[in-house]
Amino acid sequence: MSQETETNINRYKTWISIFFLAMISYSVSEEVPKGTTVGNITKDLNLSLRQLDIMGLHIVSAHNKGYVDVNKKSGLFFVSERIDREELCPSASKCVLNVEAIINNPHGLHRIEVVVVDINDNAPNFMENIYSLDMSEISYVGEKQPLPIAHDADEGSNSVKTYTLSPNEYFSLDIQNAGDQSVTAELVLQKALDREKQSVIELTLSAIDGGKPAKTGTVQLKVNVLDVNDNSPLFSKSLYKARVVENAMIGTTLLTVSATDLDEGVNGQLVYSFAERGRFNPDGKFSIDANTGDITVTGNIDYEENQAYEIRIQVRDKGTPPRLAHGKVLVEVADVNDNAPQISVTSMMSPVKEDAEIGTAVAMITITDRDGGKNGLTDCKIAGAAPFQLKRNYKNYYSLLVGGPLDRETVSEYNISLTAADEGTPSLSSTSVIRVKVADVNDNPPRFHEPLINIYVKENSQIGTRIYTLTCSDLDSTENAKISYSLLNYEQKTIPMSSVVNINQETGDIVTLQSFNFEELKTFQFKVQATDSGVPPLSSNVTVNVFILDENDNSPTILAPYSEHGSVNSESIPYSAEAGYFVAKIRAVDADSGYNALLSYHLSEPKGNNLFRIGTSTGEVRTKRRMSDNDLKTHPVVVLVCDNGEPSLSATVSIDVVVVESTADIQTQFRHVPIKEDSFSDLNLYLLIAIVAVSVIFLLSLITLIAVRCHRTESSFSRYSAPMITTHPDGTWSYSKSTQQYDVCFSSDTLKSDVVVFPAPFPPVDAELISINGGDTFTRTQTLPNSEKVGFGFNRIPFIFPCFVKAYSPLPDIYDVYICKSHHITTQHPKTILFLFKKTEQNKNNDQFQECGYSVLL
Repeated sequence: MSQETETNINRYKTWISIFFLAMISYSVSEEVPKGTTVGNITKDLNLSLRQLDIMGLHIVSAHNKGYVDVNKKSGLFFVSERIDREELCPSASKCVLNVEAIINNPHGLHRIEVVVVDINDNAPNFMENIYSLDMSEISYVGEKQPLPIAHDADEGSNSVKTYTLSPNEYFSLDIQNAGDQSVTAELVLQKALDREKQSVIELTLSAIDGGKPAKTGTVQLKVNVLDVNDNSPLFSKSLYKARVVENAMIGTTLLTVSATDLDEGVNGQLVYSFAERGRFNPDGKFSIDANTGDITVTGNIDYEENQAYEIRIQVRDKGTPPRLAHGKVLVEVADVNDNAPQISVTSMMSPVKEDAEIGTAVAMITITDRDGGKNGLTDCKIAGAAPFQLKRNYKNYYSLLVGGPLDRETVSEYNISLTAADEGTPSLSSTSVIRVKVADVNDNPPRFHEPLINIYVKENSQIGTRIYTLTCSDLDSTENAKISYSLLNYEQKTIPMSSVVNINQETGDIVTLQSFNFEELKTFQFKVQATDSGVPPLSSNVTVNVFILDENDNSPTILAPYSEHGSVNSESIPYSAEAGYFVAKIRAVDADSGYNALLSYHLSEPKGNNLFRIGTSTGEVRTKRRMSDNDLKTHPVVVLVCDNGEPSLSATVSIDVVVVESTADIQTQFRHVPIKEDSFSDLNLYLLIAIVAVSVIFLLSLITLIAVRCHRTESSFSRYSAPMITTHPDGTWSYSKSTQQYDVCFSSDTLKSDVVVFPAPFPPVDAELISINGGDTFTRTQTLPNSEKVGFGFNRIPFIFPCFVKAYSPLPDIYDVYICKSHHITTQHPKTILFLFKKTEQNKNNDQFQECGYSVLL
C-alpha cells in the first residue's frame, strides 16, 4: 500500500472520529426553573474547562427556541428556556429534545438526547361545560346513553383513569377501560322516569387522572325527560296579510306568524317553515325563521314581475311522531321607479384602424327603459377621457364616432364607459363598457436590440451548429410584426457569406455551413436584414462580427533527433555518472496558440529504481542518483509531452538508456553505430555555406546601393533624418521622423502572435490588411498615413516579431525598408527579415505601396 493511500485512509478515519464522536443522553422534568442543571457536559465529554473554551463548543437545536445551553465557565449543561412537554411533544408518548454540541477546533459533532419527563400539570378537561341529553319517559330500565369524554394533555399515569357520578336515584355509570387507550363511561338508567314528577334531572360527571395528587375535571349533565306527543300545533290566524314595496331591502321583516301547542317539552317546541305548493317556491324571495315565525325579504321584489305573492306556511312540533298545522300568507307589492336604463349595441365596427379619420362611425347604440312616462326618458354620456364622441341621432338612439387621433402602439384597446340615466325620482342609471380595438398599420420598422453583434465561435465546430439567435422587436402587431431574417449580399475577401453561414428566416438562428480553422481564419463579418410582413414591408440592418476561438486540436510534435512513439531511440551513460548527469534533451512544438501550445514534459511508466528525472519545461532528461549494482543495464524511458489545452493532447517518445562501463565505451559505440545526427551535420554544413554566400552577396549589393545614395546631393539626403524608436508604457513601439511616425503594437498573450498595427483603435472585420500569401508577395493595397498607426497582418506565416524597425532606404522614392527579427514557432530558428515596400508612381509622398518582397538573412 502506497504512502498516499495510507494517508487518505488515516484522513478518513480522522474524519469519522471528528464528526461522529459520541451520543449523550440526559433527562429533565418539564416546567423546571431556568438555570436548572441537566448534567456536566465537560465531564461526560472528558474535557477540561480550558479545552472547552479553546474548542469553542456551542449548542445547536432544530427548534425555534434554544431550550438548553452550556455554561462555558462551569461546563454545566442547563435549562435556558421554559420546557413544556405538552407544547414540545403534543402527541408523543415519549418526548425527546435532540440537540447537537458542535466543536470548532478541531471540528466535531456530539449528539445530545434530552428526555423530557412529564409531570401532572394538567387536569382532565371536557369540551363542554354543560352536556344535555334527552330521554323519553317511557325509556326502559338498563338503557344506556354515551357520555362526553374528558381529555388530559398529560401522558401515561397522569392521564384520565376513571369517572364518577354525583349521587342520584335514577342513573349509574358503566366505565370501560381499554388498557393504554382512553377511558370512557356510559350513563345507565336504574329507575323508570316520570315527566310529571320530575321533567329535568341535573347530575355532575367527574373525570379523575392517575397523578399524585390526582386532578379532577367536571361537566354538568342535564337529562331532559321527554313527554309523549298527543297535541297538534294551532296557528293564531288562518290567513295573514302583508304589504311590501318593490326593491325592498334584503332582510326587511314582513310579519310574524305564531302558533301554540298544549304539550310540554319537546312535544311543545314548534318549528315554522314554508309549505311548497304549485310552481312558486317562496324560498327565492322570502325566508321564515324556524323558531320565531318571522318572515323576511331575501330576494329582489319586482312589481313588473309579480304584483302579489301567496305563500303557504306550516308549523310542526318536535314530538315523535311530529304533528303539523298549515296556514296562508298574502303579500301585496307596491310599484316604484326600479328599472334602470339598458344600453345595447346594435352594430359595431371593431377593430378601428389607427389611421382612421375623425368622425368615422364606430358603433350604433340604443337606450331602453322598462318604466313609462318620465321614468322612461333617458340621457347617455361618455364617462372619462377617450378619443371618441357620442352623437344623438333620434330620441334614445346614438352613434359612437372617432373624436381624435389613434395610435395602436400607445393604446391598442379602449374600454369606453357609457352612462345612461332616466328622469325618475330618484333617478336610476346604468353603465356599459364598449371595447374598441385599434387595428395596426405598418408604421414601425423592426429594431435590433444591439447596433453591433459580436459572436464568438470555437474552431472545429460541427457544420450546422447554431452559433447565435437574432432577436428583433417590432412595435406593430400581427403580420406587421412578423419578422423574417435574411443575409444581405455581402462578400468579404472574396468569400461569399452564403457559403459560410445560414440564417433561419423565421427564428433568426445563425448556423454554420462549414467548420472553421483558427489557424486559417480568425474573423469575418456579414450583415443581416430584418423585414416585417406589412404592406409595404419595412426593414432594418445589423452588422455581425464573428470571431473564431482557438481550440486545442493539434498534438505536440517531437523534433529531431528523436522520433515520435513507435520507434525506440538509444542513449548511453557511463556507470560512474553522478546525480544530475545529462542524458538527453527532448524538443517539441505545438501548432496551436496560447495555452494550447504551452508544453510540459513528463516521464511516463517509470521502471526500475526510478533512476531518471525530466525538466517539465526544458525537456532535459537527467539522472536522479548514482548507479548501483542492482540497477539494470538497459533502462527504457518513455517521455510524455503534454500541452496545456482542454482536453490536453500529448505525444510520446521512447529512449533506451544503456549503462556502459566508461566514457570510452560511449565513444566506441558512436563510432560503430551510425546515428541520424551525423548525416544531418554534413547537410547543415553545406546549407550554412550556401546561405552565407547568398547573404554576403546580398549585403554587398545593399552596401553598394547605400554608397550610391550617399553620393547624392546634401539637400536630397537631409530629408531623411535618423529614425528614433520610442517604447511606450502600453507595450507599443513608435518609429518617428520629421515627416512620419509609425507605431507598432505587439500581443503578449500567446506564443504565436502576429504583428498587427491598426489605423483605428479596433479595425472593422472587413478592413484591408496586408498579408503574405504562398508566393511571399503582398496582394493588398494599403496606405500608410502619417502620424497614425499602420497595420501589417501576417496571418499565414507563423512568425513572432519581437521588434519592427524602419531602416534607411537608399531609394526612398521607390522603396521603404523595414527590418524585423522573427522567431519561427515550428522550427524555433531565429531569422532576420528585410521587407521592401514598393511605392506607386502617383503617390510617392503618401507612402502608398502595392507590392513587397522579403529576404531571409542569417
